[in-house]
Amino acid sequence: METMHAAGRRSLPPVPRPSTERAAETAEDPGESDNPTERFVVDLAGGEQHAAGSGELAEDDAEPLTDDVAEDEPAESRALSTEGAELDSAQDFVTRLRTAAADFAGAAGAESAVVREAVPPARHRRARCRLVLRYADASEVDVTFLGPAGRPGSPSRHGFDRQIRRWLQTGQRREDAWLVTDEEAPDGLAVDLSAWIAAA
Repeated sequence: METMHAAGRRSLPPVPRPSTERAAETAEDPGESDNPTERFVVDLAGGEQHAAGSGELAEDDAEPLTDDVAEDEPAESRALSTEGAELDSAQDFVTRLRTAAADFAGAAGAESAVVREAVPPARHRRARCRLVLRYADASEVDVTFLGPAGRPGSPSRHGFDRQIRRWLQTGQRREDAWLVTDEEAPDGLAVDLSAWIAAA
């Protein structure tokens, strides 16, 4: 560029103009800038922080959330296992009473015996056994026994059949101290073996 002065012509350096290549690069990639920004993801549990590029998920963000129910599964399994064990103990209790019928007949001096009812104990229910003894003279004795409440597999419940045999061997004495009213018993009375043992 030339300018005219009173002293004459004078040449000036050219005015710098933006390069056409640089303008083209900027137009092609408008998202890129000289001053990029970063997003920081802070892990509050571990106290760590790391950068995640714009539009990208941090690794912690992509991690699936865990459900607390998964931690309860072992407890549920334990509960089901305990319930199954109690059912097995109750079945064993009933089987033991029914198979002891011949022993009951021998202890009572009877020809035969039949266990008409066998109910395992529970937390809210006492053990129960209804026994029918048949003697040589064709007479029958129908007696109902009550035992303790609780879990059928506990040691004190294992002895229910032995307590019945002992009561039969001692002459089947019936005293008010161990007889209780029972609407389901044929004669309206049941032998409370727990009270009988306490009174003996």
